[in-house]
Amino acid sequence: MIDWHSIDTVLLDMDGTLLDLYFDNYFWTEHLPRIYADKHQISEASSTEQLMRRFKEDQGTLAWYSIDHWSEQLNLDIPALKRELQHMITLRPHALEFLRQLHDSDRDVVMVTNAHRKTLDIKMDNVDITQWFDRIVVSHELNAPKEEQAFWHKLQQLHPFDPARTLLIDDTESVLHSAREYGVAHLLTMLQPDSQRQLRIDTDFPGIHHFDEIMPESVL
Repeated sequence: MIDWHSIDTVLLDMDGTLLDLYFDNYFWTEHLPRIYADKHQISEASSTEQLMRRFKEDQGTLAWYSIDHWSEQLNLDIPALKRELQHMITLRPHALEFLRQLHDSDRDVVMVTNAHRKTLDIKMDNVDITQWFDRIVVSHELNAPKEEQAFWHKLQQLHPFDPARTLLIDDTESVLHSAREYGVAHLLTMLQPDSQRQLRIDTDFPGIHHFDEIMPESVL
């Protein structure tokens, strides 16, 4: 699936790619609606409907990914609520071995995440994989989400890479479309970002189930 001899740089998403998306889906679609329902003395169904409608309005923007934004909008301490469930944060199968082999192959490895810096810190407190990256790039600090072309131009300025010899693995297809528009040549998605949800079978990009399907070769 991948010609590793054609790849010098590997860009890796965090949530749903390296980490199981179950934590995030559970937090935003089950745990938070219960907390919000209790706070406002409404039904969980009504709470879920209200929250999902508000989330959808900002989807794909920096605000949507910002836990500071949602703390302010919902008058809730989102970081504290996330820390209560921190034990649920887990690596996807074979992710650590994949990172180790990438590191040993001498390729440039960069995490590119839309997650807020506070979210990143919470997750790395539980599953610290930062040592395996040459750089960690948070889209909030570039003032553009990965869905926008501005992100890739700013990433290029911050950490130069050759798009023709770059692999991006990301579970969000709008991000992959954006990367392809910028010129990133090698693109993969994840077929099951959330281990508790069904496998995705209709994707716009080639997909993998687990990283053991694409373990990198060492540089010769």
